[in-house]
Amino acid sequence: MNIFTRLSDIINANISALLDKAEDPEKMIRMVIQEMEETLVEVRSSTARILADKKELTRRNEKLARQMDDWQQKAELALSKGREDLAKAALLEKSAVNDVVSVVKNDMEKLDEALDKLTHEIEQLQGKLNDARARQKALLMRHKTTQSRRVVSTQLYSHKIDEAINRFEHYERKIDVLESEIEAQQIGAHGIAAEFAALEKEGKIDQELAALKAKLNKQ
Repeated sequence: MNIFTRLSDIINANISALLDKAEDPEKMIRMVIQEMEETLVEVRSSTARILADKKELTRRNEKLARQMDDWQQKAELALSKGREDLAKAALLEKSAVNDVVSVVKNDMEKLDEALDKLTHEIEQLQGKLNDARARQKALLMRHKTTQSRRVVSTQLYSHKIDEAINRFEHYERKIDVLESEIEAQQIGAHGIAAEFAALEKEGKIDQELAALKAKLNKQ
């Protein structure tokens, strides 16, 4: 795949749409980030190669310019010595070198265009990568929170918890019954004691009544 085509595909990709469609958004965003990082490395390597090629063409252009000057001087020298044939030959060589210079300049212009395009798209890709990394952090936080909520939710709606609550209520009812039995026993015990107290009181009253009768009889 052409590097520019690959860059355009990634830059034009809608990360949010990719995540919405993905079964595993966390995995998808890791893959997107990895793809972007690998592409950035390739693009920067391509940029370095283009810069090296441009330097090489610049040196070659300078060398060709010196050759053209040299042939120009030779043509002038030959003409000054009356050697028009040599002067014409020198000018032909200069023209041939000039043709090469035109090709080199055209190549340099193409390299400049490629560099400009790469620089612009690197900036766009870096922005996309920064956005993806920011989304990755937020997504990881949301994923952890969701997992925690899922665990809590599972525990809350677990049958085991329902069974434990039912057992707790069962034991609570048993304790209520035991407490009621104890209270009933205590009430019974109080009733018997009250009857005995009444009997004792009645006996004392009978004694007092008998004593009062005896006193009256004496009088």
